Amino acid sequence: MSLPRTPRMPHLSRRALGGAALSAAAAALLGSGRAVAATSTEETTAKENTTVFRAPAEWEAHSGCVMAWPWDPAVGWGGLLRDVQAEIAGIAREIARFESVLMVAEPGHGDAARTRCGSTVTVIEYPINDCWTRDTGPVFAVDAGKTQKIGLDFRFNGWGEKYPYDKDDLLPVGVCDHLGVQRKAIDMVLEGGAVITDGQGTLITTEECLLHPSRNPSMTRAEIEAALLAAYGASKVVWLPYGLHNDDITNGHVDLVAAYLGPAKILLHTQPDATSPNHARMAANKAVLDNATDARGRRFEIVELHHQPHYRHNGLLVETFSYTNYYETSGSVVVPLSGEPVDTLALAQFRTLFPTREVIGAPARTLGWGGGGVHCVTQHIPKTL
Repeated sequence: MSLPRTPRMPHLSRRALGGAALSAAAAALLGSGRAVAATSTEETTAKENTTVFRAPAEWEAHSGCVMAWPWDPAVGWGGLLRDVQAEIAGIAREIARFESVLMVAEPGHGDAARTRCGSTVTVIEYPINDCWTRDTGPVFAVDAGKTQKIGLDFRFNGWGEKYPYDKDDLLPVGVCDHLGVQRKAIDMVLEGGAVITDGQGTLITTEECLLHPSRNPSMTRAEIEAALLAAYGASKVVWLPYGLHNDDITNGHVDLVAAYLGPAKILLHTQPDATSPNHARMAANKAVLDNATDARGRRFEIVELHHQPHYRHNGLLVETFSYTNYYETSGSVVVPLSGEPVDTLALAQFRTLFPTREVIGAPARTLGWGGGGVHCVTQHIPKTL
């Protein structure tokens, strides 16, 4: 997601390799002595057919968080690599105060990650391209009794063949193996930041991203919706028209414009300034939610968030920094900070929204330059009994 990047590298599909070969590779890379959990689709079919899984809401209990260590200046970070590493380490340490953090590092870079992140963060080595685990890691789902967990392994194509992804597309294999979680391959391109869920049957996404021709050009809207619902264990998709203006990296990820605060309650980025290109776009999103109901027939309560800094960093005008791109733990909310004065107003609003939790501001100015924020570099692991 960072700019600018080198042309994408040749991609080797995990499906072409086959489940058995990947399992062996994962075991070797992770140094696992147990049977690998990332079994092939054929091996897990019988179990999947008898168990219904759903992707839980982010406010439900976590057992941990998956992150990844940026290491390669050639993917676009250049001279900002140490800056973004500092931001990733800072976010990891703040989350680790409330839940375990698993940091995945490129082989040979684990010691550097351990040194920068500290002893509260667990670091493993597995091949990666970059740090955007919301999009590259597995989306976790649980059964009705929360006694079982699986990792949904969607295809990843570098946000529409834009950036290198040969390693990141394989990240769910290594993560699921390390956690001992069964992996389910989903034959559809999807980034986790493109969808938010209430865990109660409702998904929210954007047409701009999911219907973009660079993702699943052979699938119709109805087919994309059906695949999403089946994978997430949901029953309704609410389609917002737009992401943020000039989000040409993710093509309109929903986590840059909206977040679930609770059942049928949405934090929505809106822009009252009529001269802003986001004014009409965000108004169109709000109109959809104003006239929609969720899977349980509830009308949405919308909390508007107007704050959105624009700033120059490393010669680039950053226009897609977003405070809706936060991470929620059981005791805290980690909010990205731009280093601009409006951060103070955003933090004050979050304190009113989460009065029983510690609101933590995490520097993310360089991550914003790279196209994302706190939510983009974290993937929550739901807790099972």
